[in-house]
Amino acid sequence: KLFEKIGRRMVLTQAGKDILPFVQSILQNVEQINNYHKDISEIKGTLRLVAPDSIFIYLLQPVIKELRYTAPHIRLVVNSLPSEEVNQAIVNGMADIGIDCDKGSFPDSVVHIPANPFYACLIASPFINAKDADFITPHQEKPLSIIQNEWKANYQKALTYYLDKKDIVLNPIMKLQSIEAVKKSVMNGLGIAYVPSFSVQEELKNGSLLQLKTELDDKLFPGVCLYHKNKWISPQMDLALKILHKHIGIEYASEKE
Repeated sequence: KLFEKIGRRMVLTQAGKDILPFVQSILQNVEQINNYHKDISEIKGTLRLVAPDSIFIYLLQPVIKELRYTAPHIRLVVNSLPSEEVNQAIVNGMADIGIDCDKGSFPDSVVHIPANPFYACLIASPFINAKDADFITPHQEKPLSIIQNEWKANYQKALTYYLDKKDIVLNPIMKLQSIEAVKKSVMNGLGIAYVPSFSVQEELKNGSLLQLKTELDDKLFPGVCLYHKNKWISPQMDLALKILHKHIGIEYASEKE
């Protein structure tokens, strides 16, 4: 018995989980045969990408566009996951490639390749009280909440450490599901947020958001690209890694060249 019904869902039994790697290996072999000596524009197969919401929206759009243009016949599956779930998606085979902020800890079965680092910034409504906008002076208590959608990201942990060290006390955290919800809430004066700078460039430029000065402003946070160490690098996966090298600077040299 390979499947069992739990509620309305069909899930793998332990026997199903045990046999799954063998099934995946057979499918990979079939895919290799089907794509043998094909031009990149002719290859077929599935490519599954996962990344947190902000990375998908602001960094991966040109990657996905180039993938679709270069290899129009591949089946591209993209999923936005919280940062803390990206590693597990690679481990359990739900995804072929993951893009994330580097949290410094990875399962042994995961290959992690450095990607371009990024800055983060503390943002607020432009109508914030001037006294509440001070995040340099220590020993303060502010009537503000931090609004987050990636509470386990490396930059969020850095802000938490910074506030603790400065003894700056805030109201309880507000947790939302998307970077867009976070930005809209900050614009409406519901709190402040610490977000990747690439996700708020337009709003900072047009004045709908205000950057608050902190001593973290010059800190770079590393990015990372992930895939399973036992994963066959299919033609579509090889192409994706090349495009990721081009757009977000992952360190990748194709073995197919």
